Amino acid sequence: MSETTKQITTIGLTGGIGSGKSSAAKEFHRLGAQIIDSDALAHQVTCSGGVAMPAIEAAFGKDFLMEDGSLNRPKMREYVFNHRPALTILESITHPLIQEASYAAFQVALKQDPPYIIFMIPLLFESNKWQDRFKKIVVIDCTVETQIQRVLIRNNLQRDQVEKIIAAQISREDRLKNADYIINNDGLLTDLNKQVIDIHQKIISL
Repeated sequence: MSETTKQITTIGLTGGIGSGKSSAAKEFHRLGAQIIDSDALAHQVTCSGGVAMPAIEAAFGKDFLMEDGSLNRPKMREYVFNHRPALTILESITHPLIQEASYAAFQVALKQDPPYIIFMIPLLFESNKWQDRFKKIVVIDCTVETQIQRVLIRNNLQRDQVEKIIAAQISREDRLKNADYIINNDGLLTDLNKQVIDIHQKIISL
C-alpha cells in the first residue's frame, strides 16, 4: 500500500434499500468527496459484454440473460431470493470482480486529490470483507415503511418483493448499532443535505 493510500480517509456509506444512499452521496460529492458506488460497479460487470457474464451464463444458463447479453436482473433477483444457494454462486462470481473494479476506481479517485473517498456499499455489514477498510461508517436511516414506499415507486415492484429484499438485509437496529454517523432520511431532501454537511465537517476534521 502506498503512502498516498495510507493517508487518504476512506468512508463507508450504507443503508437499507430505499433509504436514500444515492441522495446523500450526491451531496457528499458536491462537497468534494469522491464516490465509489458498488451498485454501479455491479451493473458494470453484468452489463452487455460485462466481465461477469460468461461465468453467469455458464452457471445459470441463457435464460438469465437479456437479449443484449446483459444480466436479467429481475429474473435473477426473484430466483436467488427463492433459491439461497444460487445467491452464493452469483456472489462468488460477481464479488471478486466488483472488488477489482472498486480498486481500479479507487486509484482513479486518488488522482482527484479529494478530502476523502466514500465507498457506497448497500450490503456493507453483510460482508465482513468490507467493514475494516474504513475510518468511519455513515448509515442512512429511515423507517421500514418509508423504505417500502420509496422502492414501490422507484422500482415498480410488488410490496411482498420489497419486503423480501428488506428481510434479506441486516436489520435496521444492527445497522445503526455499527454506525459512526447516522443520517435520518425520513424528511425532506434539505434535511438530508444539512446532516451530510454536518458529517462532512466532522470527517475533514478527523
